[in-house]
Amino acid sequence: MDPLLLVLLVFAATCAFCWIASLITKDTSWVDRIWSIVPAVYVWIFAIAGIVDGKDPARLIVMAVLVTAWAARLTFNFARKGGYTGMEDYRWAILRGRMKPWQFQVFNLLFIVLYQNALLVLITLPAFIAWENPAAFGVWDAIFAVLFAAFLVGEFIADQQQWDFHRAKRAGTAEGFLTAGLFSWSRHPNFFFEQAQWWAFYAIGATAAVASGLAFWGGALNWTIIGAILLTILFIGSTIFTESISSSKYPAYAQYKRTTSMLVPLPPRRAKAKAGAKTGAKKAKGSKPKPATSPA
Repeated sequence: MDPLLLVLLVFAATCAFCWIASLITKDTSWVDRIWSIVPAVYVWIFAIAGIVDGKDPARLIVMAVLVTAWAARLTFNFARKGGYTGMEDYRWAILRGRMKPWQFQVFNLLFIVLYQNALLVLITLPAFIAWENPAAFGVWDAIFAVLFAAFLVGEFIADQQQWDFHRAKRAGTAEGFLTAGLFSWSRHPNFFFEQAQWWAFYAIGATAAVASGLAFWGGALNWTIIGAILLTILFIGSTIFTESISSSKYPAYAQYKRTTSMLVPLPPRRAKAKAGAKTGAKKAKGSKPKPATSPA
């Protein structure tokens, strides 16, 4: 069977499951729970197809292993935040309160279920390009694979710093919001590293196209870039919404926004102002951490 067709069949079955489960349980976080799982399935479908077809499988196997490592990290982090215990993303509850029931159900079907599941297919399609263009694994493949791994480590560190901070909040030894470690360079370093991994993944697929002799248009720059672009747009929109909630809870968050990059890790704009933001954050009254927000 054509691997792309098989991926689309799995996509359709996943969408049906997420939508029906959300109606039965009145919980719209089912896409969050499969977010870290189905991309690895999709990439392995292309990798196995390459092996069966007798093509050089090196690049596809590397891509599949990288996405599997990404999936393992994300699944672990999502599970320890309670994501698989039936707790819904708190942001969906807020949106539900702002919409009429029928409006939220339309949003649920079109955005939460269909759009997000389609996005999970799109970000993995550089593996389809690699399957179509089975050139030998090269230096640029190795460079982008190392970058992917480096971004994965960066996200793991950011997740751990955030986890440690929320544990401290539960213990009553910390308040407000996190501004230390990687969070002193970016307000959402985990979001940055998540997106960066999929841009590196796209680059590996593009490398296969270039190595097969395709021109710049259709090779280095090919149609599967839409996945990385849409993922970035999704994260920017989600970040803006999340920050609107943080700003309403913590007056000191406005200062943090002025001194710290939103996504790309950069040195704090003013060290003195940054210190003031940290002090304000410590004084801010914080509530217990919300249920799992997003798998990323």
